[in-house]
Amino acid sequence: MTGDTLTGDLSAAVVVTLMLIPQSLAYALLAGMPAHVGLYASVLPLIGYALLGRSPALAVGPVAIASVMTFDALLPFFTPGSPEWVAGGMFLALASGLILLVFGFLRFGFIAALLSHPVMSGFVSGAAILIILGQFKTMTGIEVSGGTAMQQLHKLATNLDSVNMVTLIVGLSTFILLLLARRFAGKLFKSAGVRGLLLDILTKSSPLVMIAIVTLVLVASGFDADTATVGAVPTGLPLIALPPMSSAYTGLVISALLIGVVGFIESVSMARAIGRIRDVPTDADAELRGLGAANMLSGLSGAFPVTGGLSRSVVNLDAGARTPLAGVFSAILMVGVLLGAGQYLAALPLASLAALIIVAIWALFDWQTLRDCIRYDRADAGGWLVTFFGVLSLGVEHGIMLGIALSVGTVLWRQSRPHIAVMGRLPGTEHFRNVNRHDVQTLPNALFLRVDANLFFANWDRVRDFIDQQTQPLQTDGHVVLSMTSVSDIDTTAVEGLQGLARDLKARGITLAFSEVKGPISDKLKRAHLAEVSSYLSTHEAYEAIEAAQAEPPSEAPSEPTGDNTSR
Repeated sequence: MTGDTLTGDLSAAVVVTLMLIPQSLAYALLAGMPAHVGLYASVLPLIGYALLGRSPALAVGPVAIASVMTFDALLPFFTPGSPEWVAGGMFLALASGLILLVFGFLRFGFIAALLSHPVMSGFVSGAAILIILGQFKTMTGIEVSGGTAMQQLHKLATNLDSVNMVTLIVGLSTFILLLLARRFAGKLFKSAGVRGLLLDILTKSSPLVMIAIVTLVLVASGFDADTATVGAVPTGLPLIALPPMSSAYTGLVISALLIGVVGFIESVSMARAIGRIRDVPTDADAELRGLGAANMLSGLSGAFPVTGGLSRSVVNLDAGARTPLAGVFSAILMVGVLLGAGQYLAALPLASLAALIIVAIWALFDWQTLRDCIRYDRADAGGWLVTFFGVLSLGVEHGIMLGIALSVGTVLWRQSRPHIAVMGRLPGTEHFRNVNRHDVQTLPNALFLRVDANLFFANWDRVRDFIDQQTQPLQTDGHVVLSMTSVSDIDTTAVEGLQGLARDLKARGITLAFSEVKGPISDKLKRAHLAEVSSYLSTHEAYEAIEAAQAEPPSEAPSEPTGDNTSR
């Protein structure tokens, strides 16, 4: 490791830790955990990821989406904040970590494609609204249990007379100060001549400073007893232990799977973005293993599910992180916080942490993707909207299951409706294009087709219907050439369909031929006894062969033998 790499990792660790302290406390509360559990989730998980993960700047730890999914998963079984609730969170972390580890060793990195970007954007945007609504109760002091967005809004609206004014003032004050710090802190420090690492430290620590100011004012005014605070934070490191067994854990397995998959998809997307910036490859299987190790260590250390954080990863990258060792340095700094800062965190008002969550989460709401989908692809826009409103109306867990079903369903729908083109030759060239888009040459009693998709059970009937429709005008001695240039795979249903197509066309006196067949497809066709069907290296070669055959005069029928030559 070079000196520049070590310096970059150390400086990034300092900056990220300053962000991680208030976020860890806030996201633990979001998960229904005691605040200090968030600090536990910011030590061993970072080391676990560094051991098996590969991304140079992915910052692992508590995040909003995983926290709210943890809360929703545990709510039907336990009381928030209770020892059983904490144990349930430990089980979720252990189970999701084990699942991700197994997936990683089985090389299941392809599951990152389970959720399309529009569906993931709709899910995160809907979850962001639910999270923000959930923080209103903390900022107002109104008791509101979980539920859909409409249920939470209704409970808030019908209990406005029970607002705790001290809590509301603390929350709003923190919210305004955090917005001001986000907008002006960096500019003020730059105008004062601050540069480099010190600028990063001062800018990223500004949320912590703002919360500290509100806390000091609250304590000095004597109103700290009138609002909820973090309370006693244990000093010391977490103990390594398994959660006590409970029969309720069987009902959490599916939730653990969903939390793990969603966290992985979110993390690997960020890891790929970092990889493009740093010009390093992203190994999805290694990310599975890294996140698996992080979650298992989180569960063993008494914490809850973790994953890669978007905002912290961006900060980690900007601050100079070069290797996963930056996370190890951040974990070491967090150990110092656990050993000595507990007494200073007890007075932090929960309303201030709720304001921090709202400010951080608002950036996750993604209108731009919806606008792009409306402009480019209405099906993707529909997926965004269905997932978004599904999360709001059904909850986070059911919303993400709906999103996964939509993503898979959209792929099948698109593949079942492939683009099929009738082609002709561009004059004077060897190129073939769609007859409906270009001025092309065609041959009489011949049809050239191109299917722009793999052939499999979901689309073969549609392909066959199109071919039957287009071949109706062909007469005896006609020709059909199927260009396979866009076909990279073909299943048993399609192979049997091609056998039937060749047989039916032959019965009509029409010849079927293939062109531009890829090697693996050619092997399958040979095993299916379709080797007798002519196959050309290019569509142009097929065109010339058919053109030459049509130009030949028809052969005369042999004459009947006469009496004069019967003796020969």
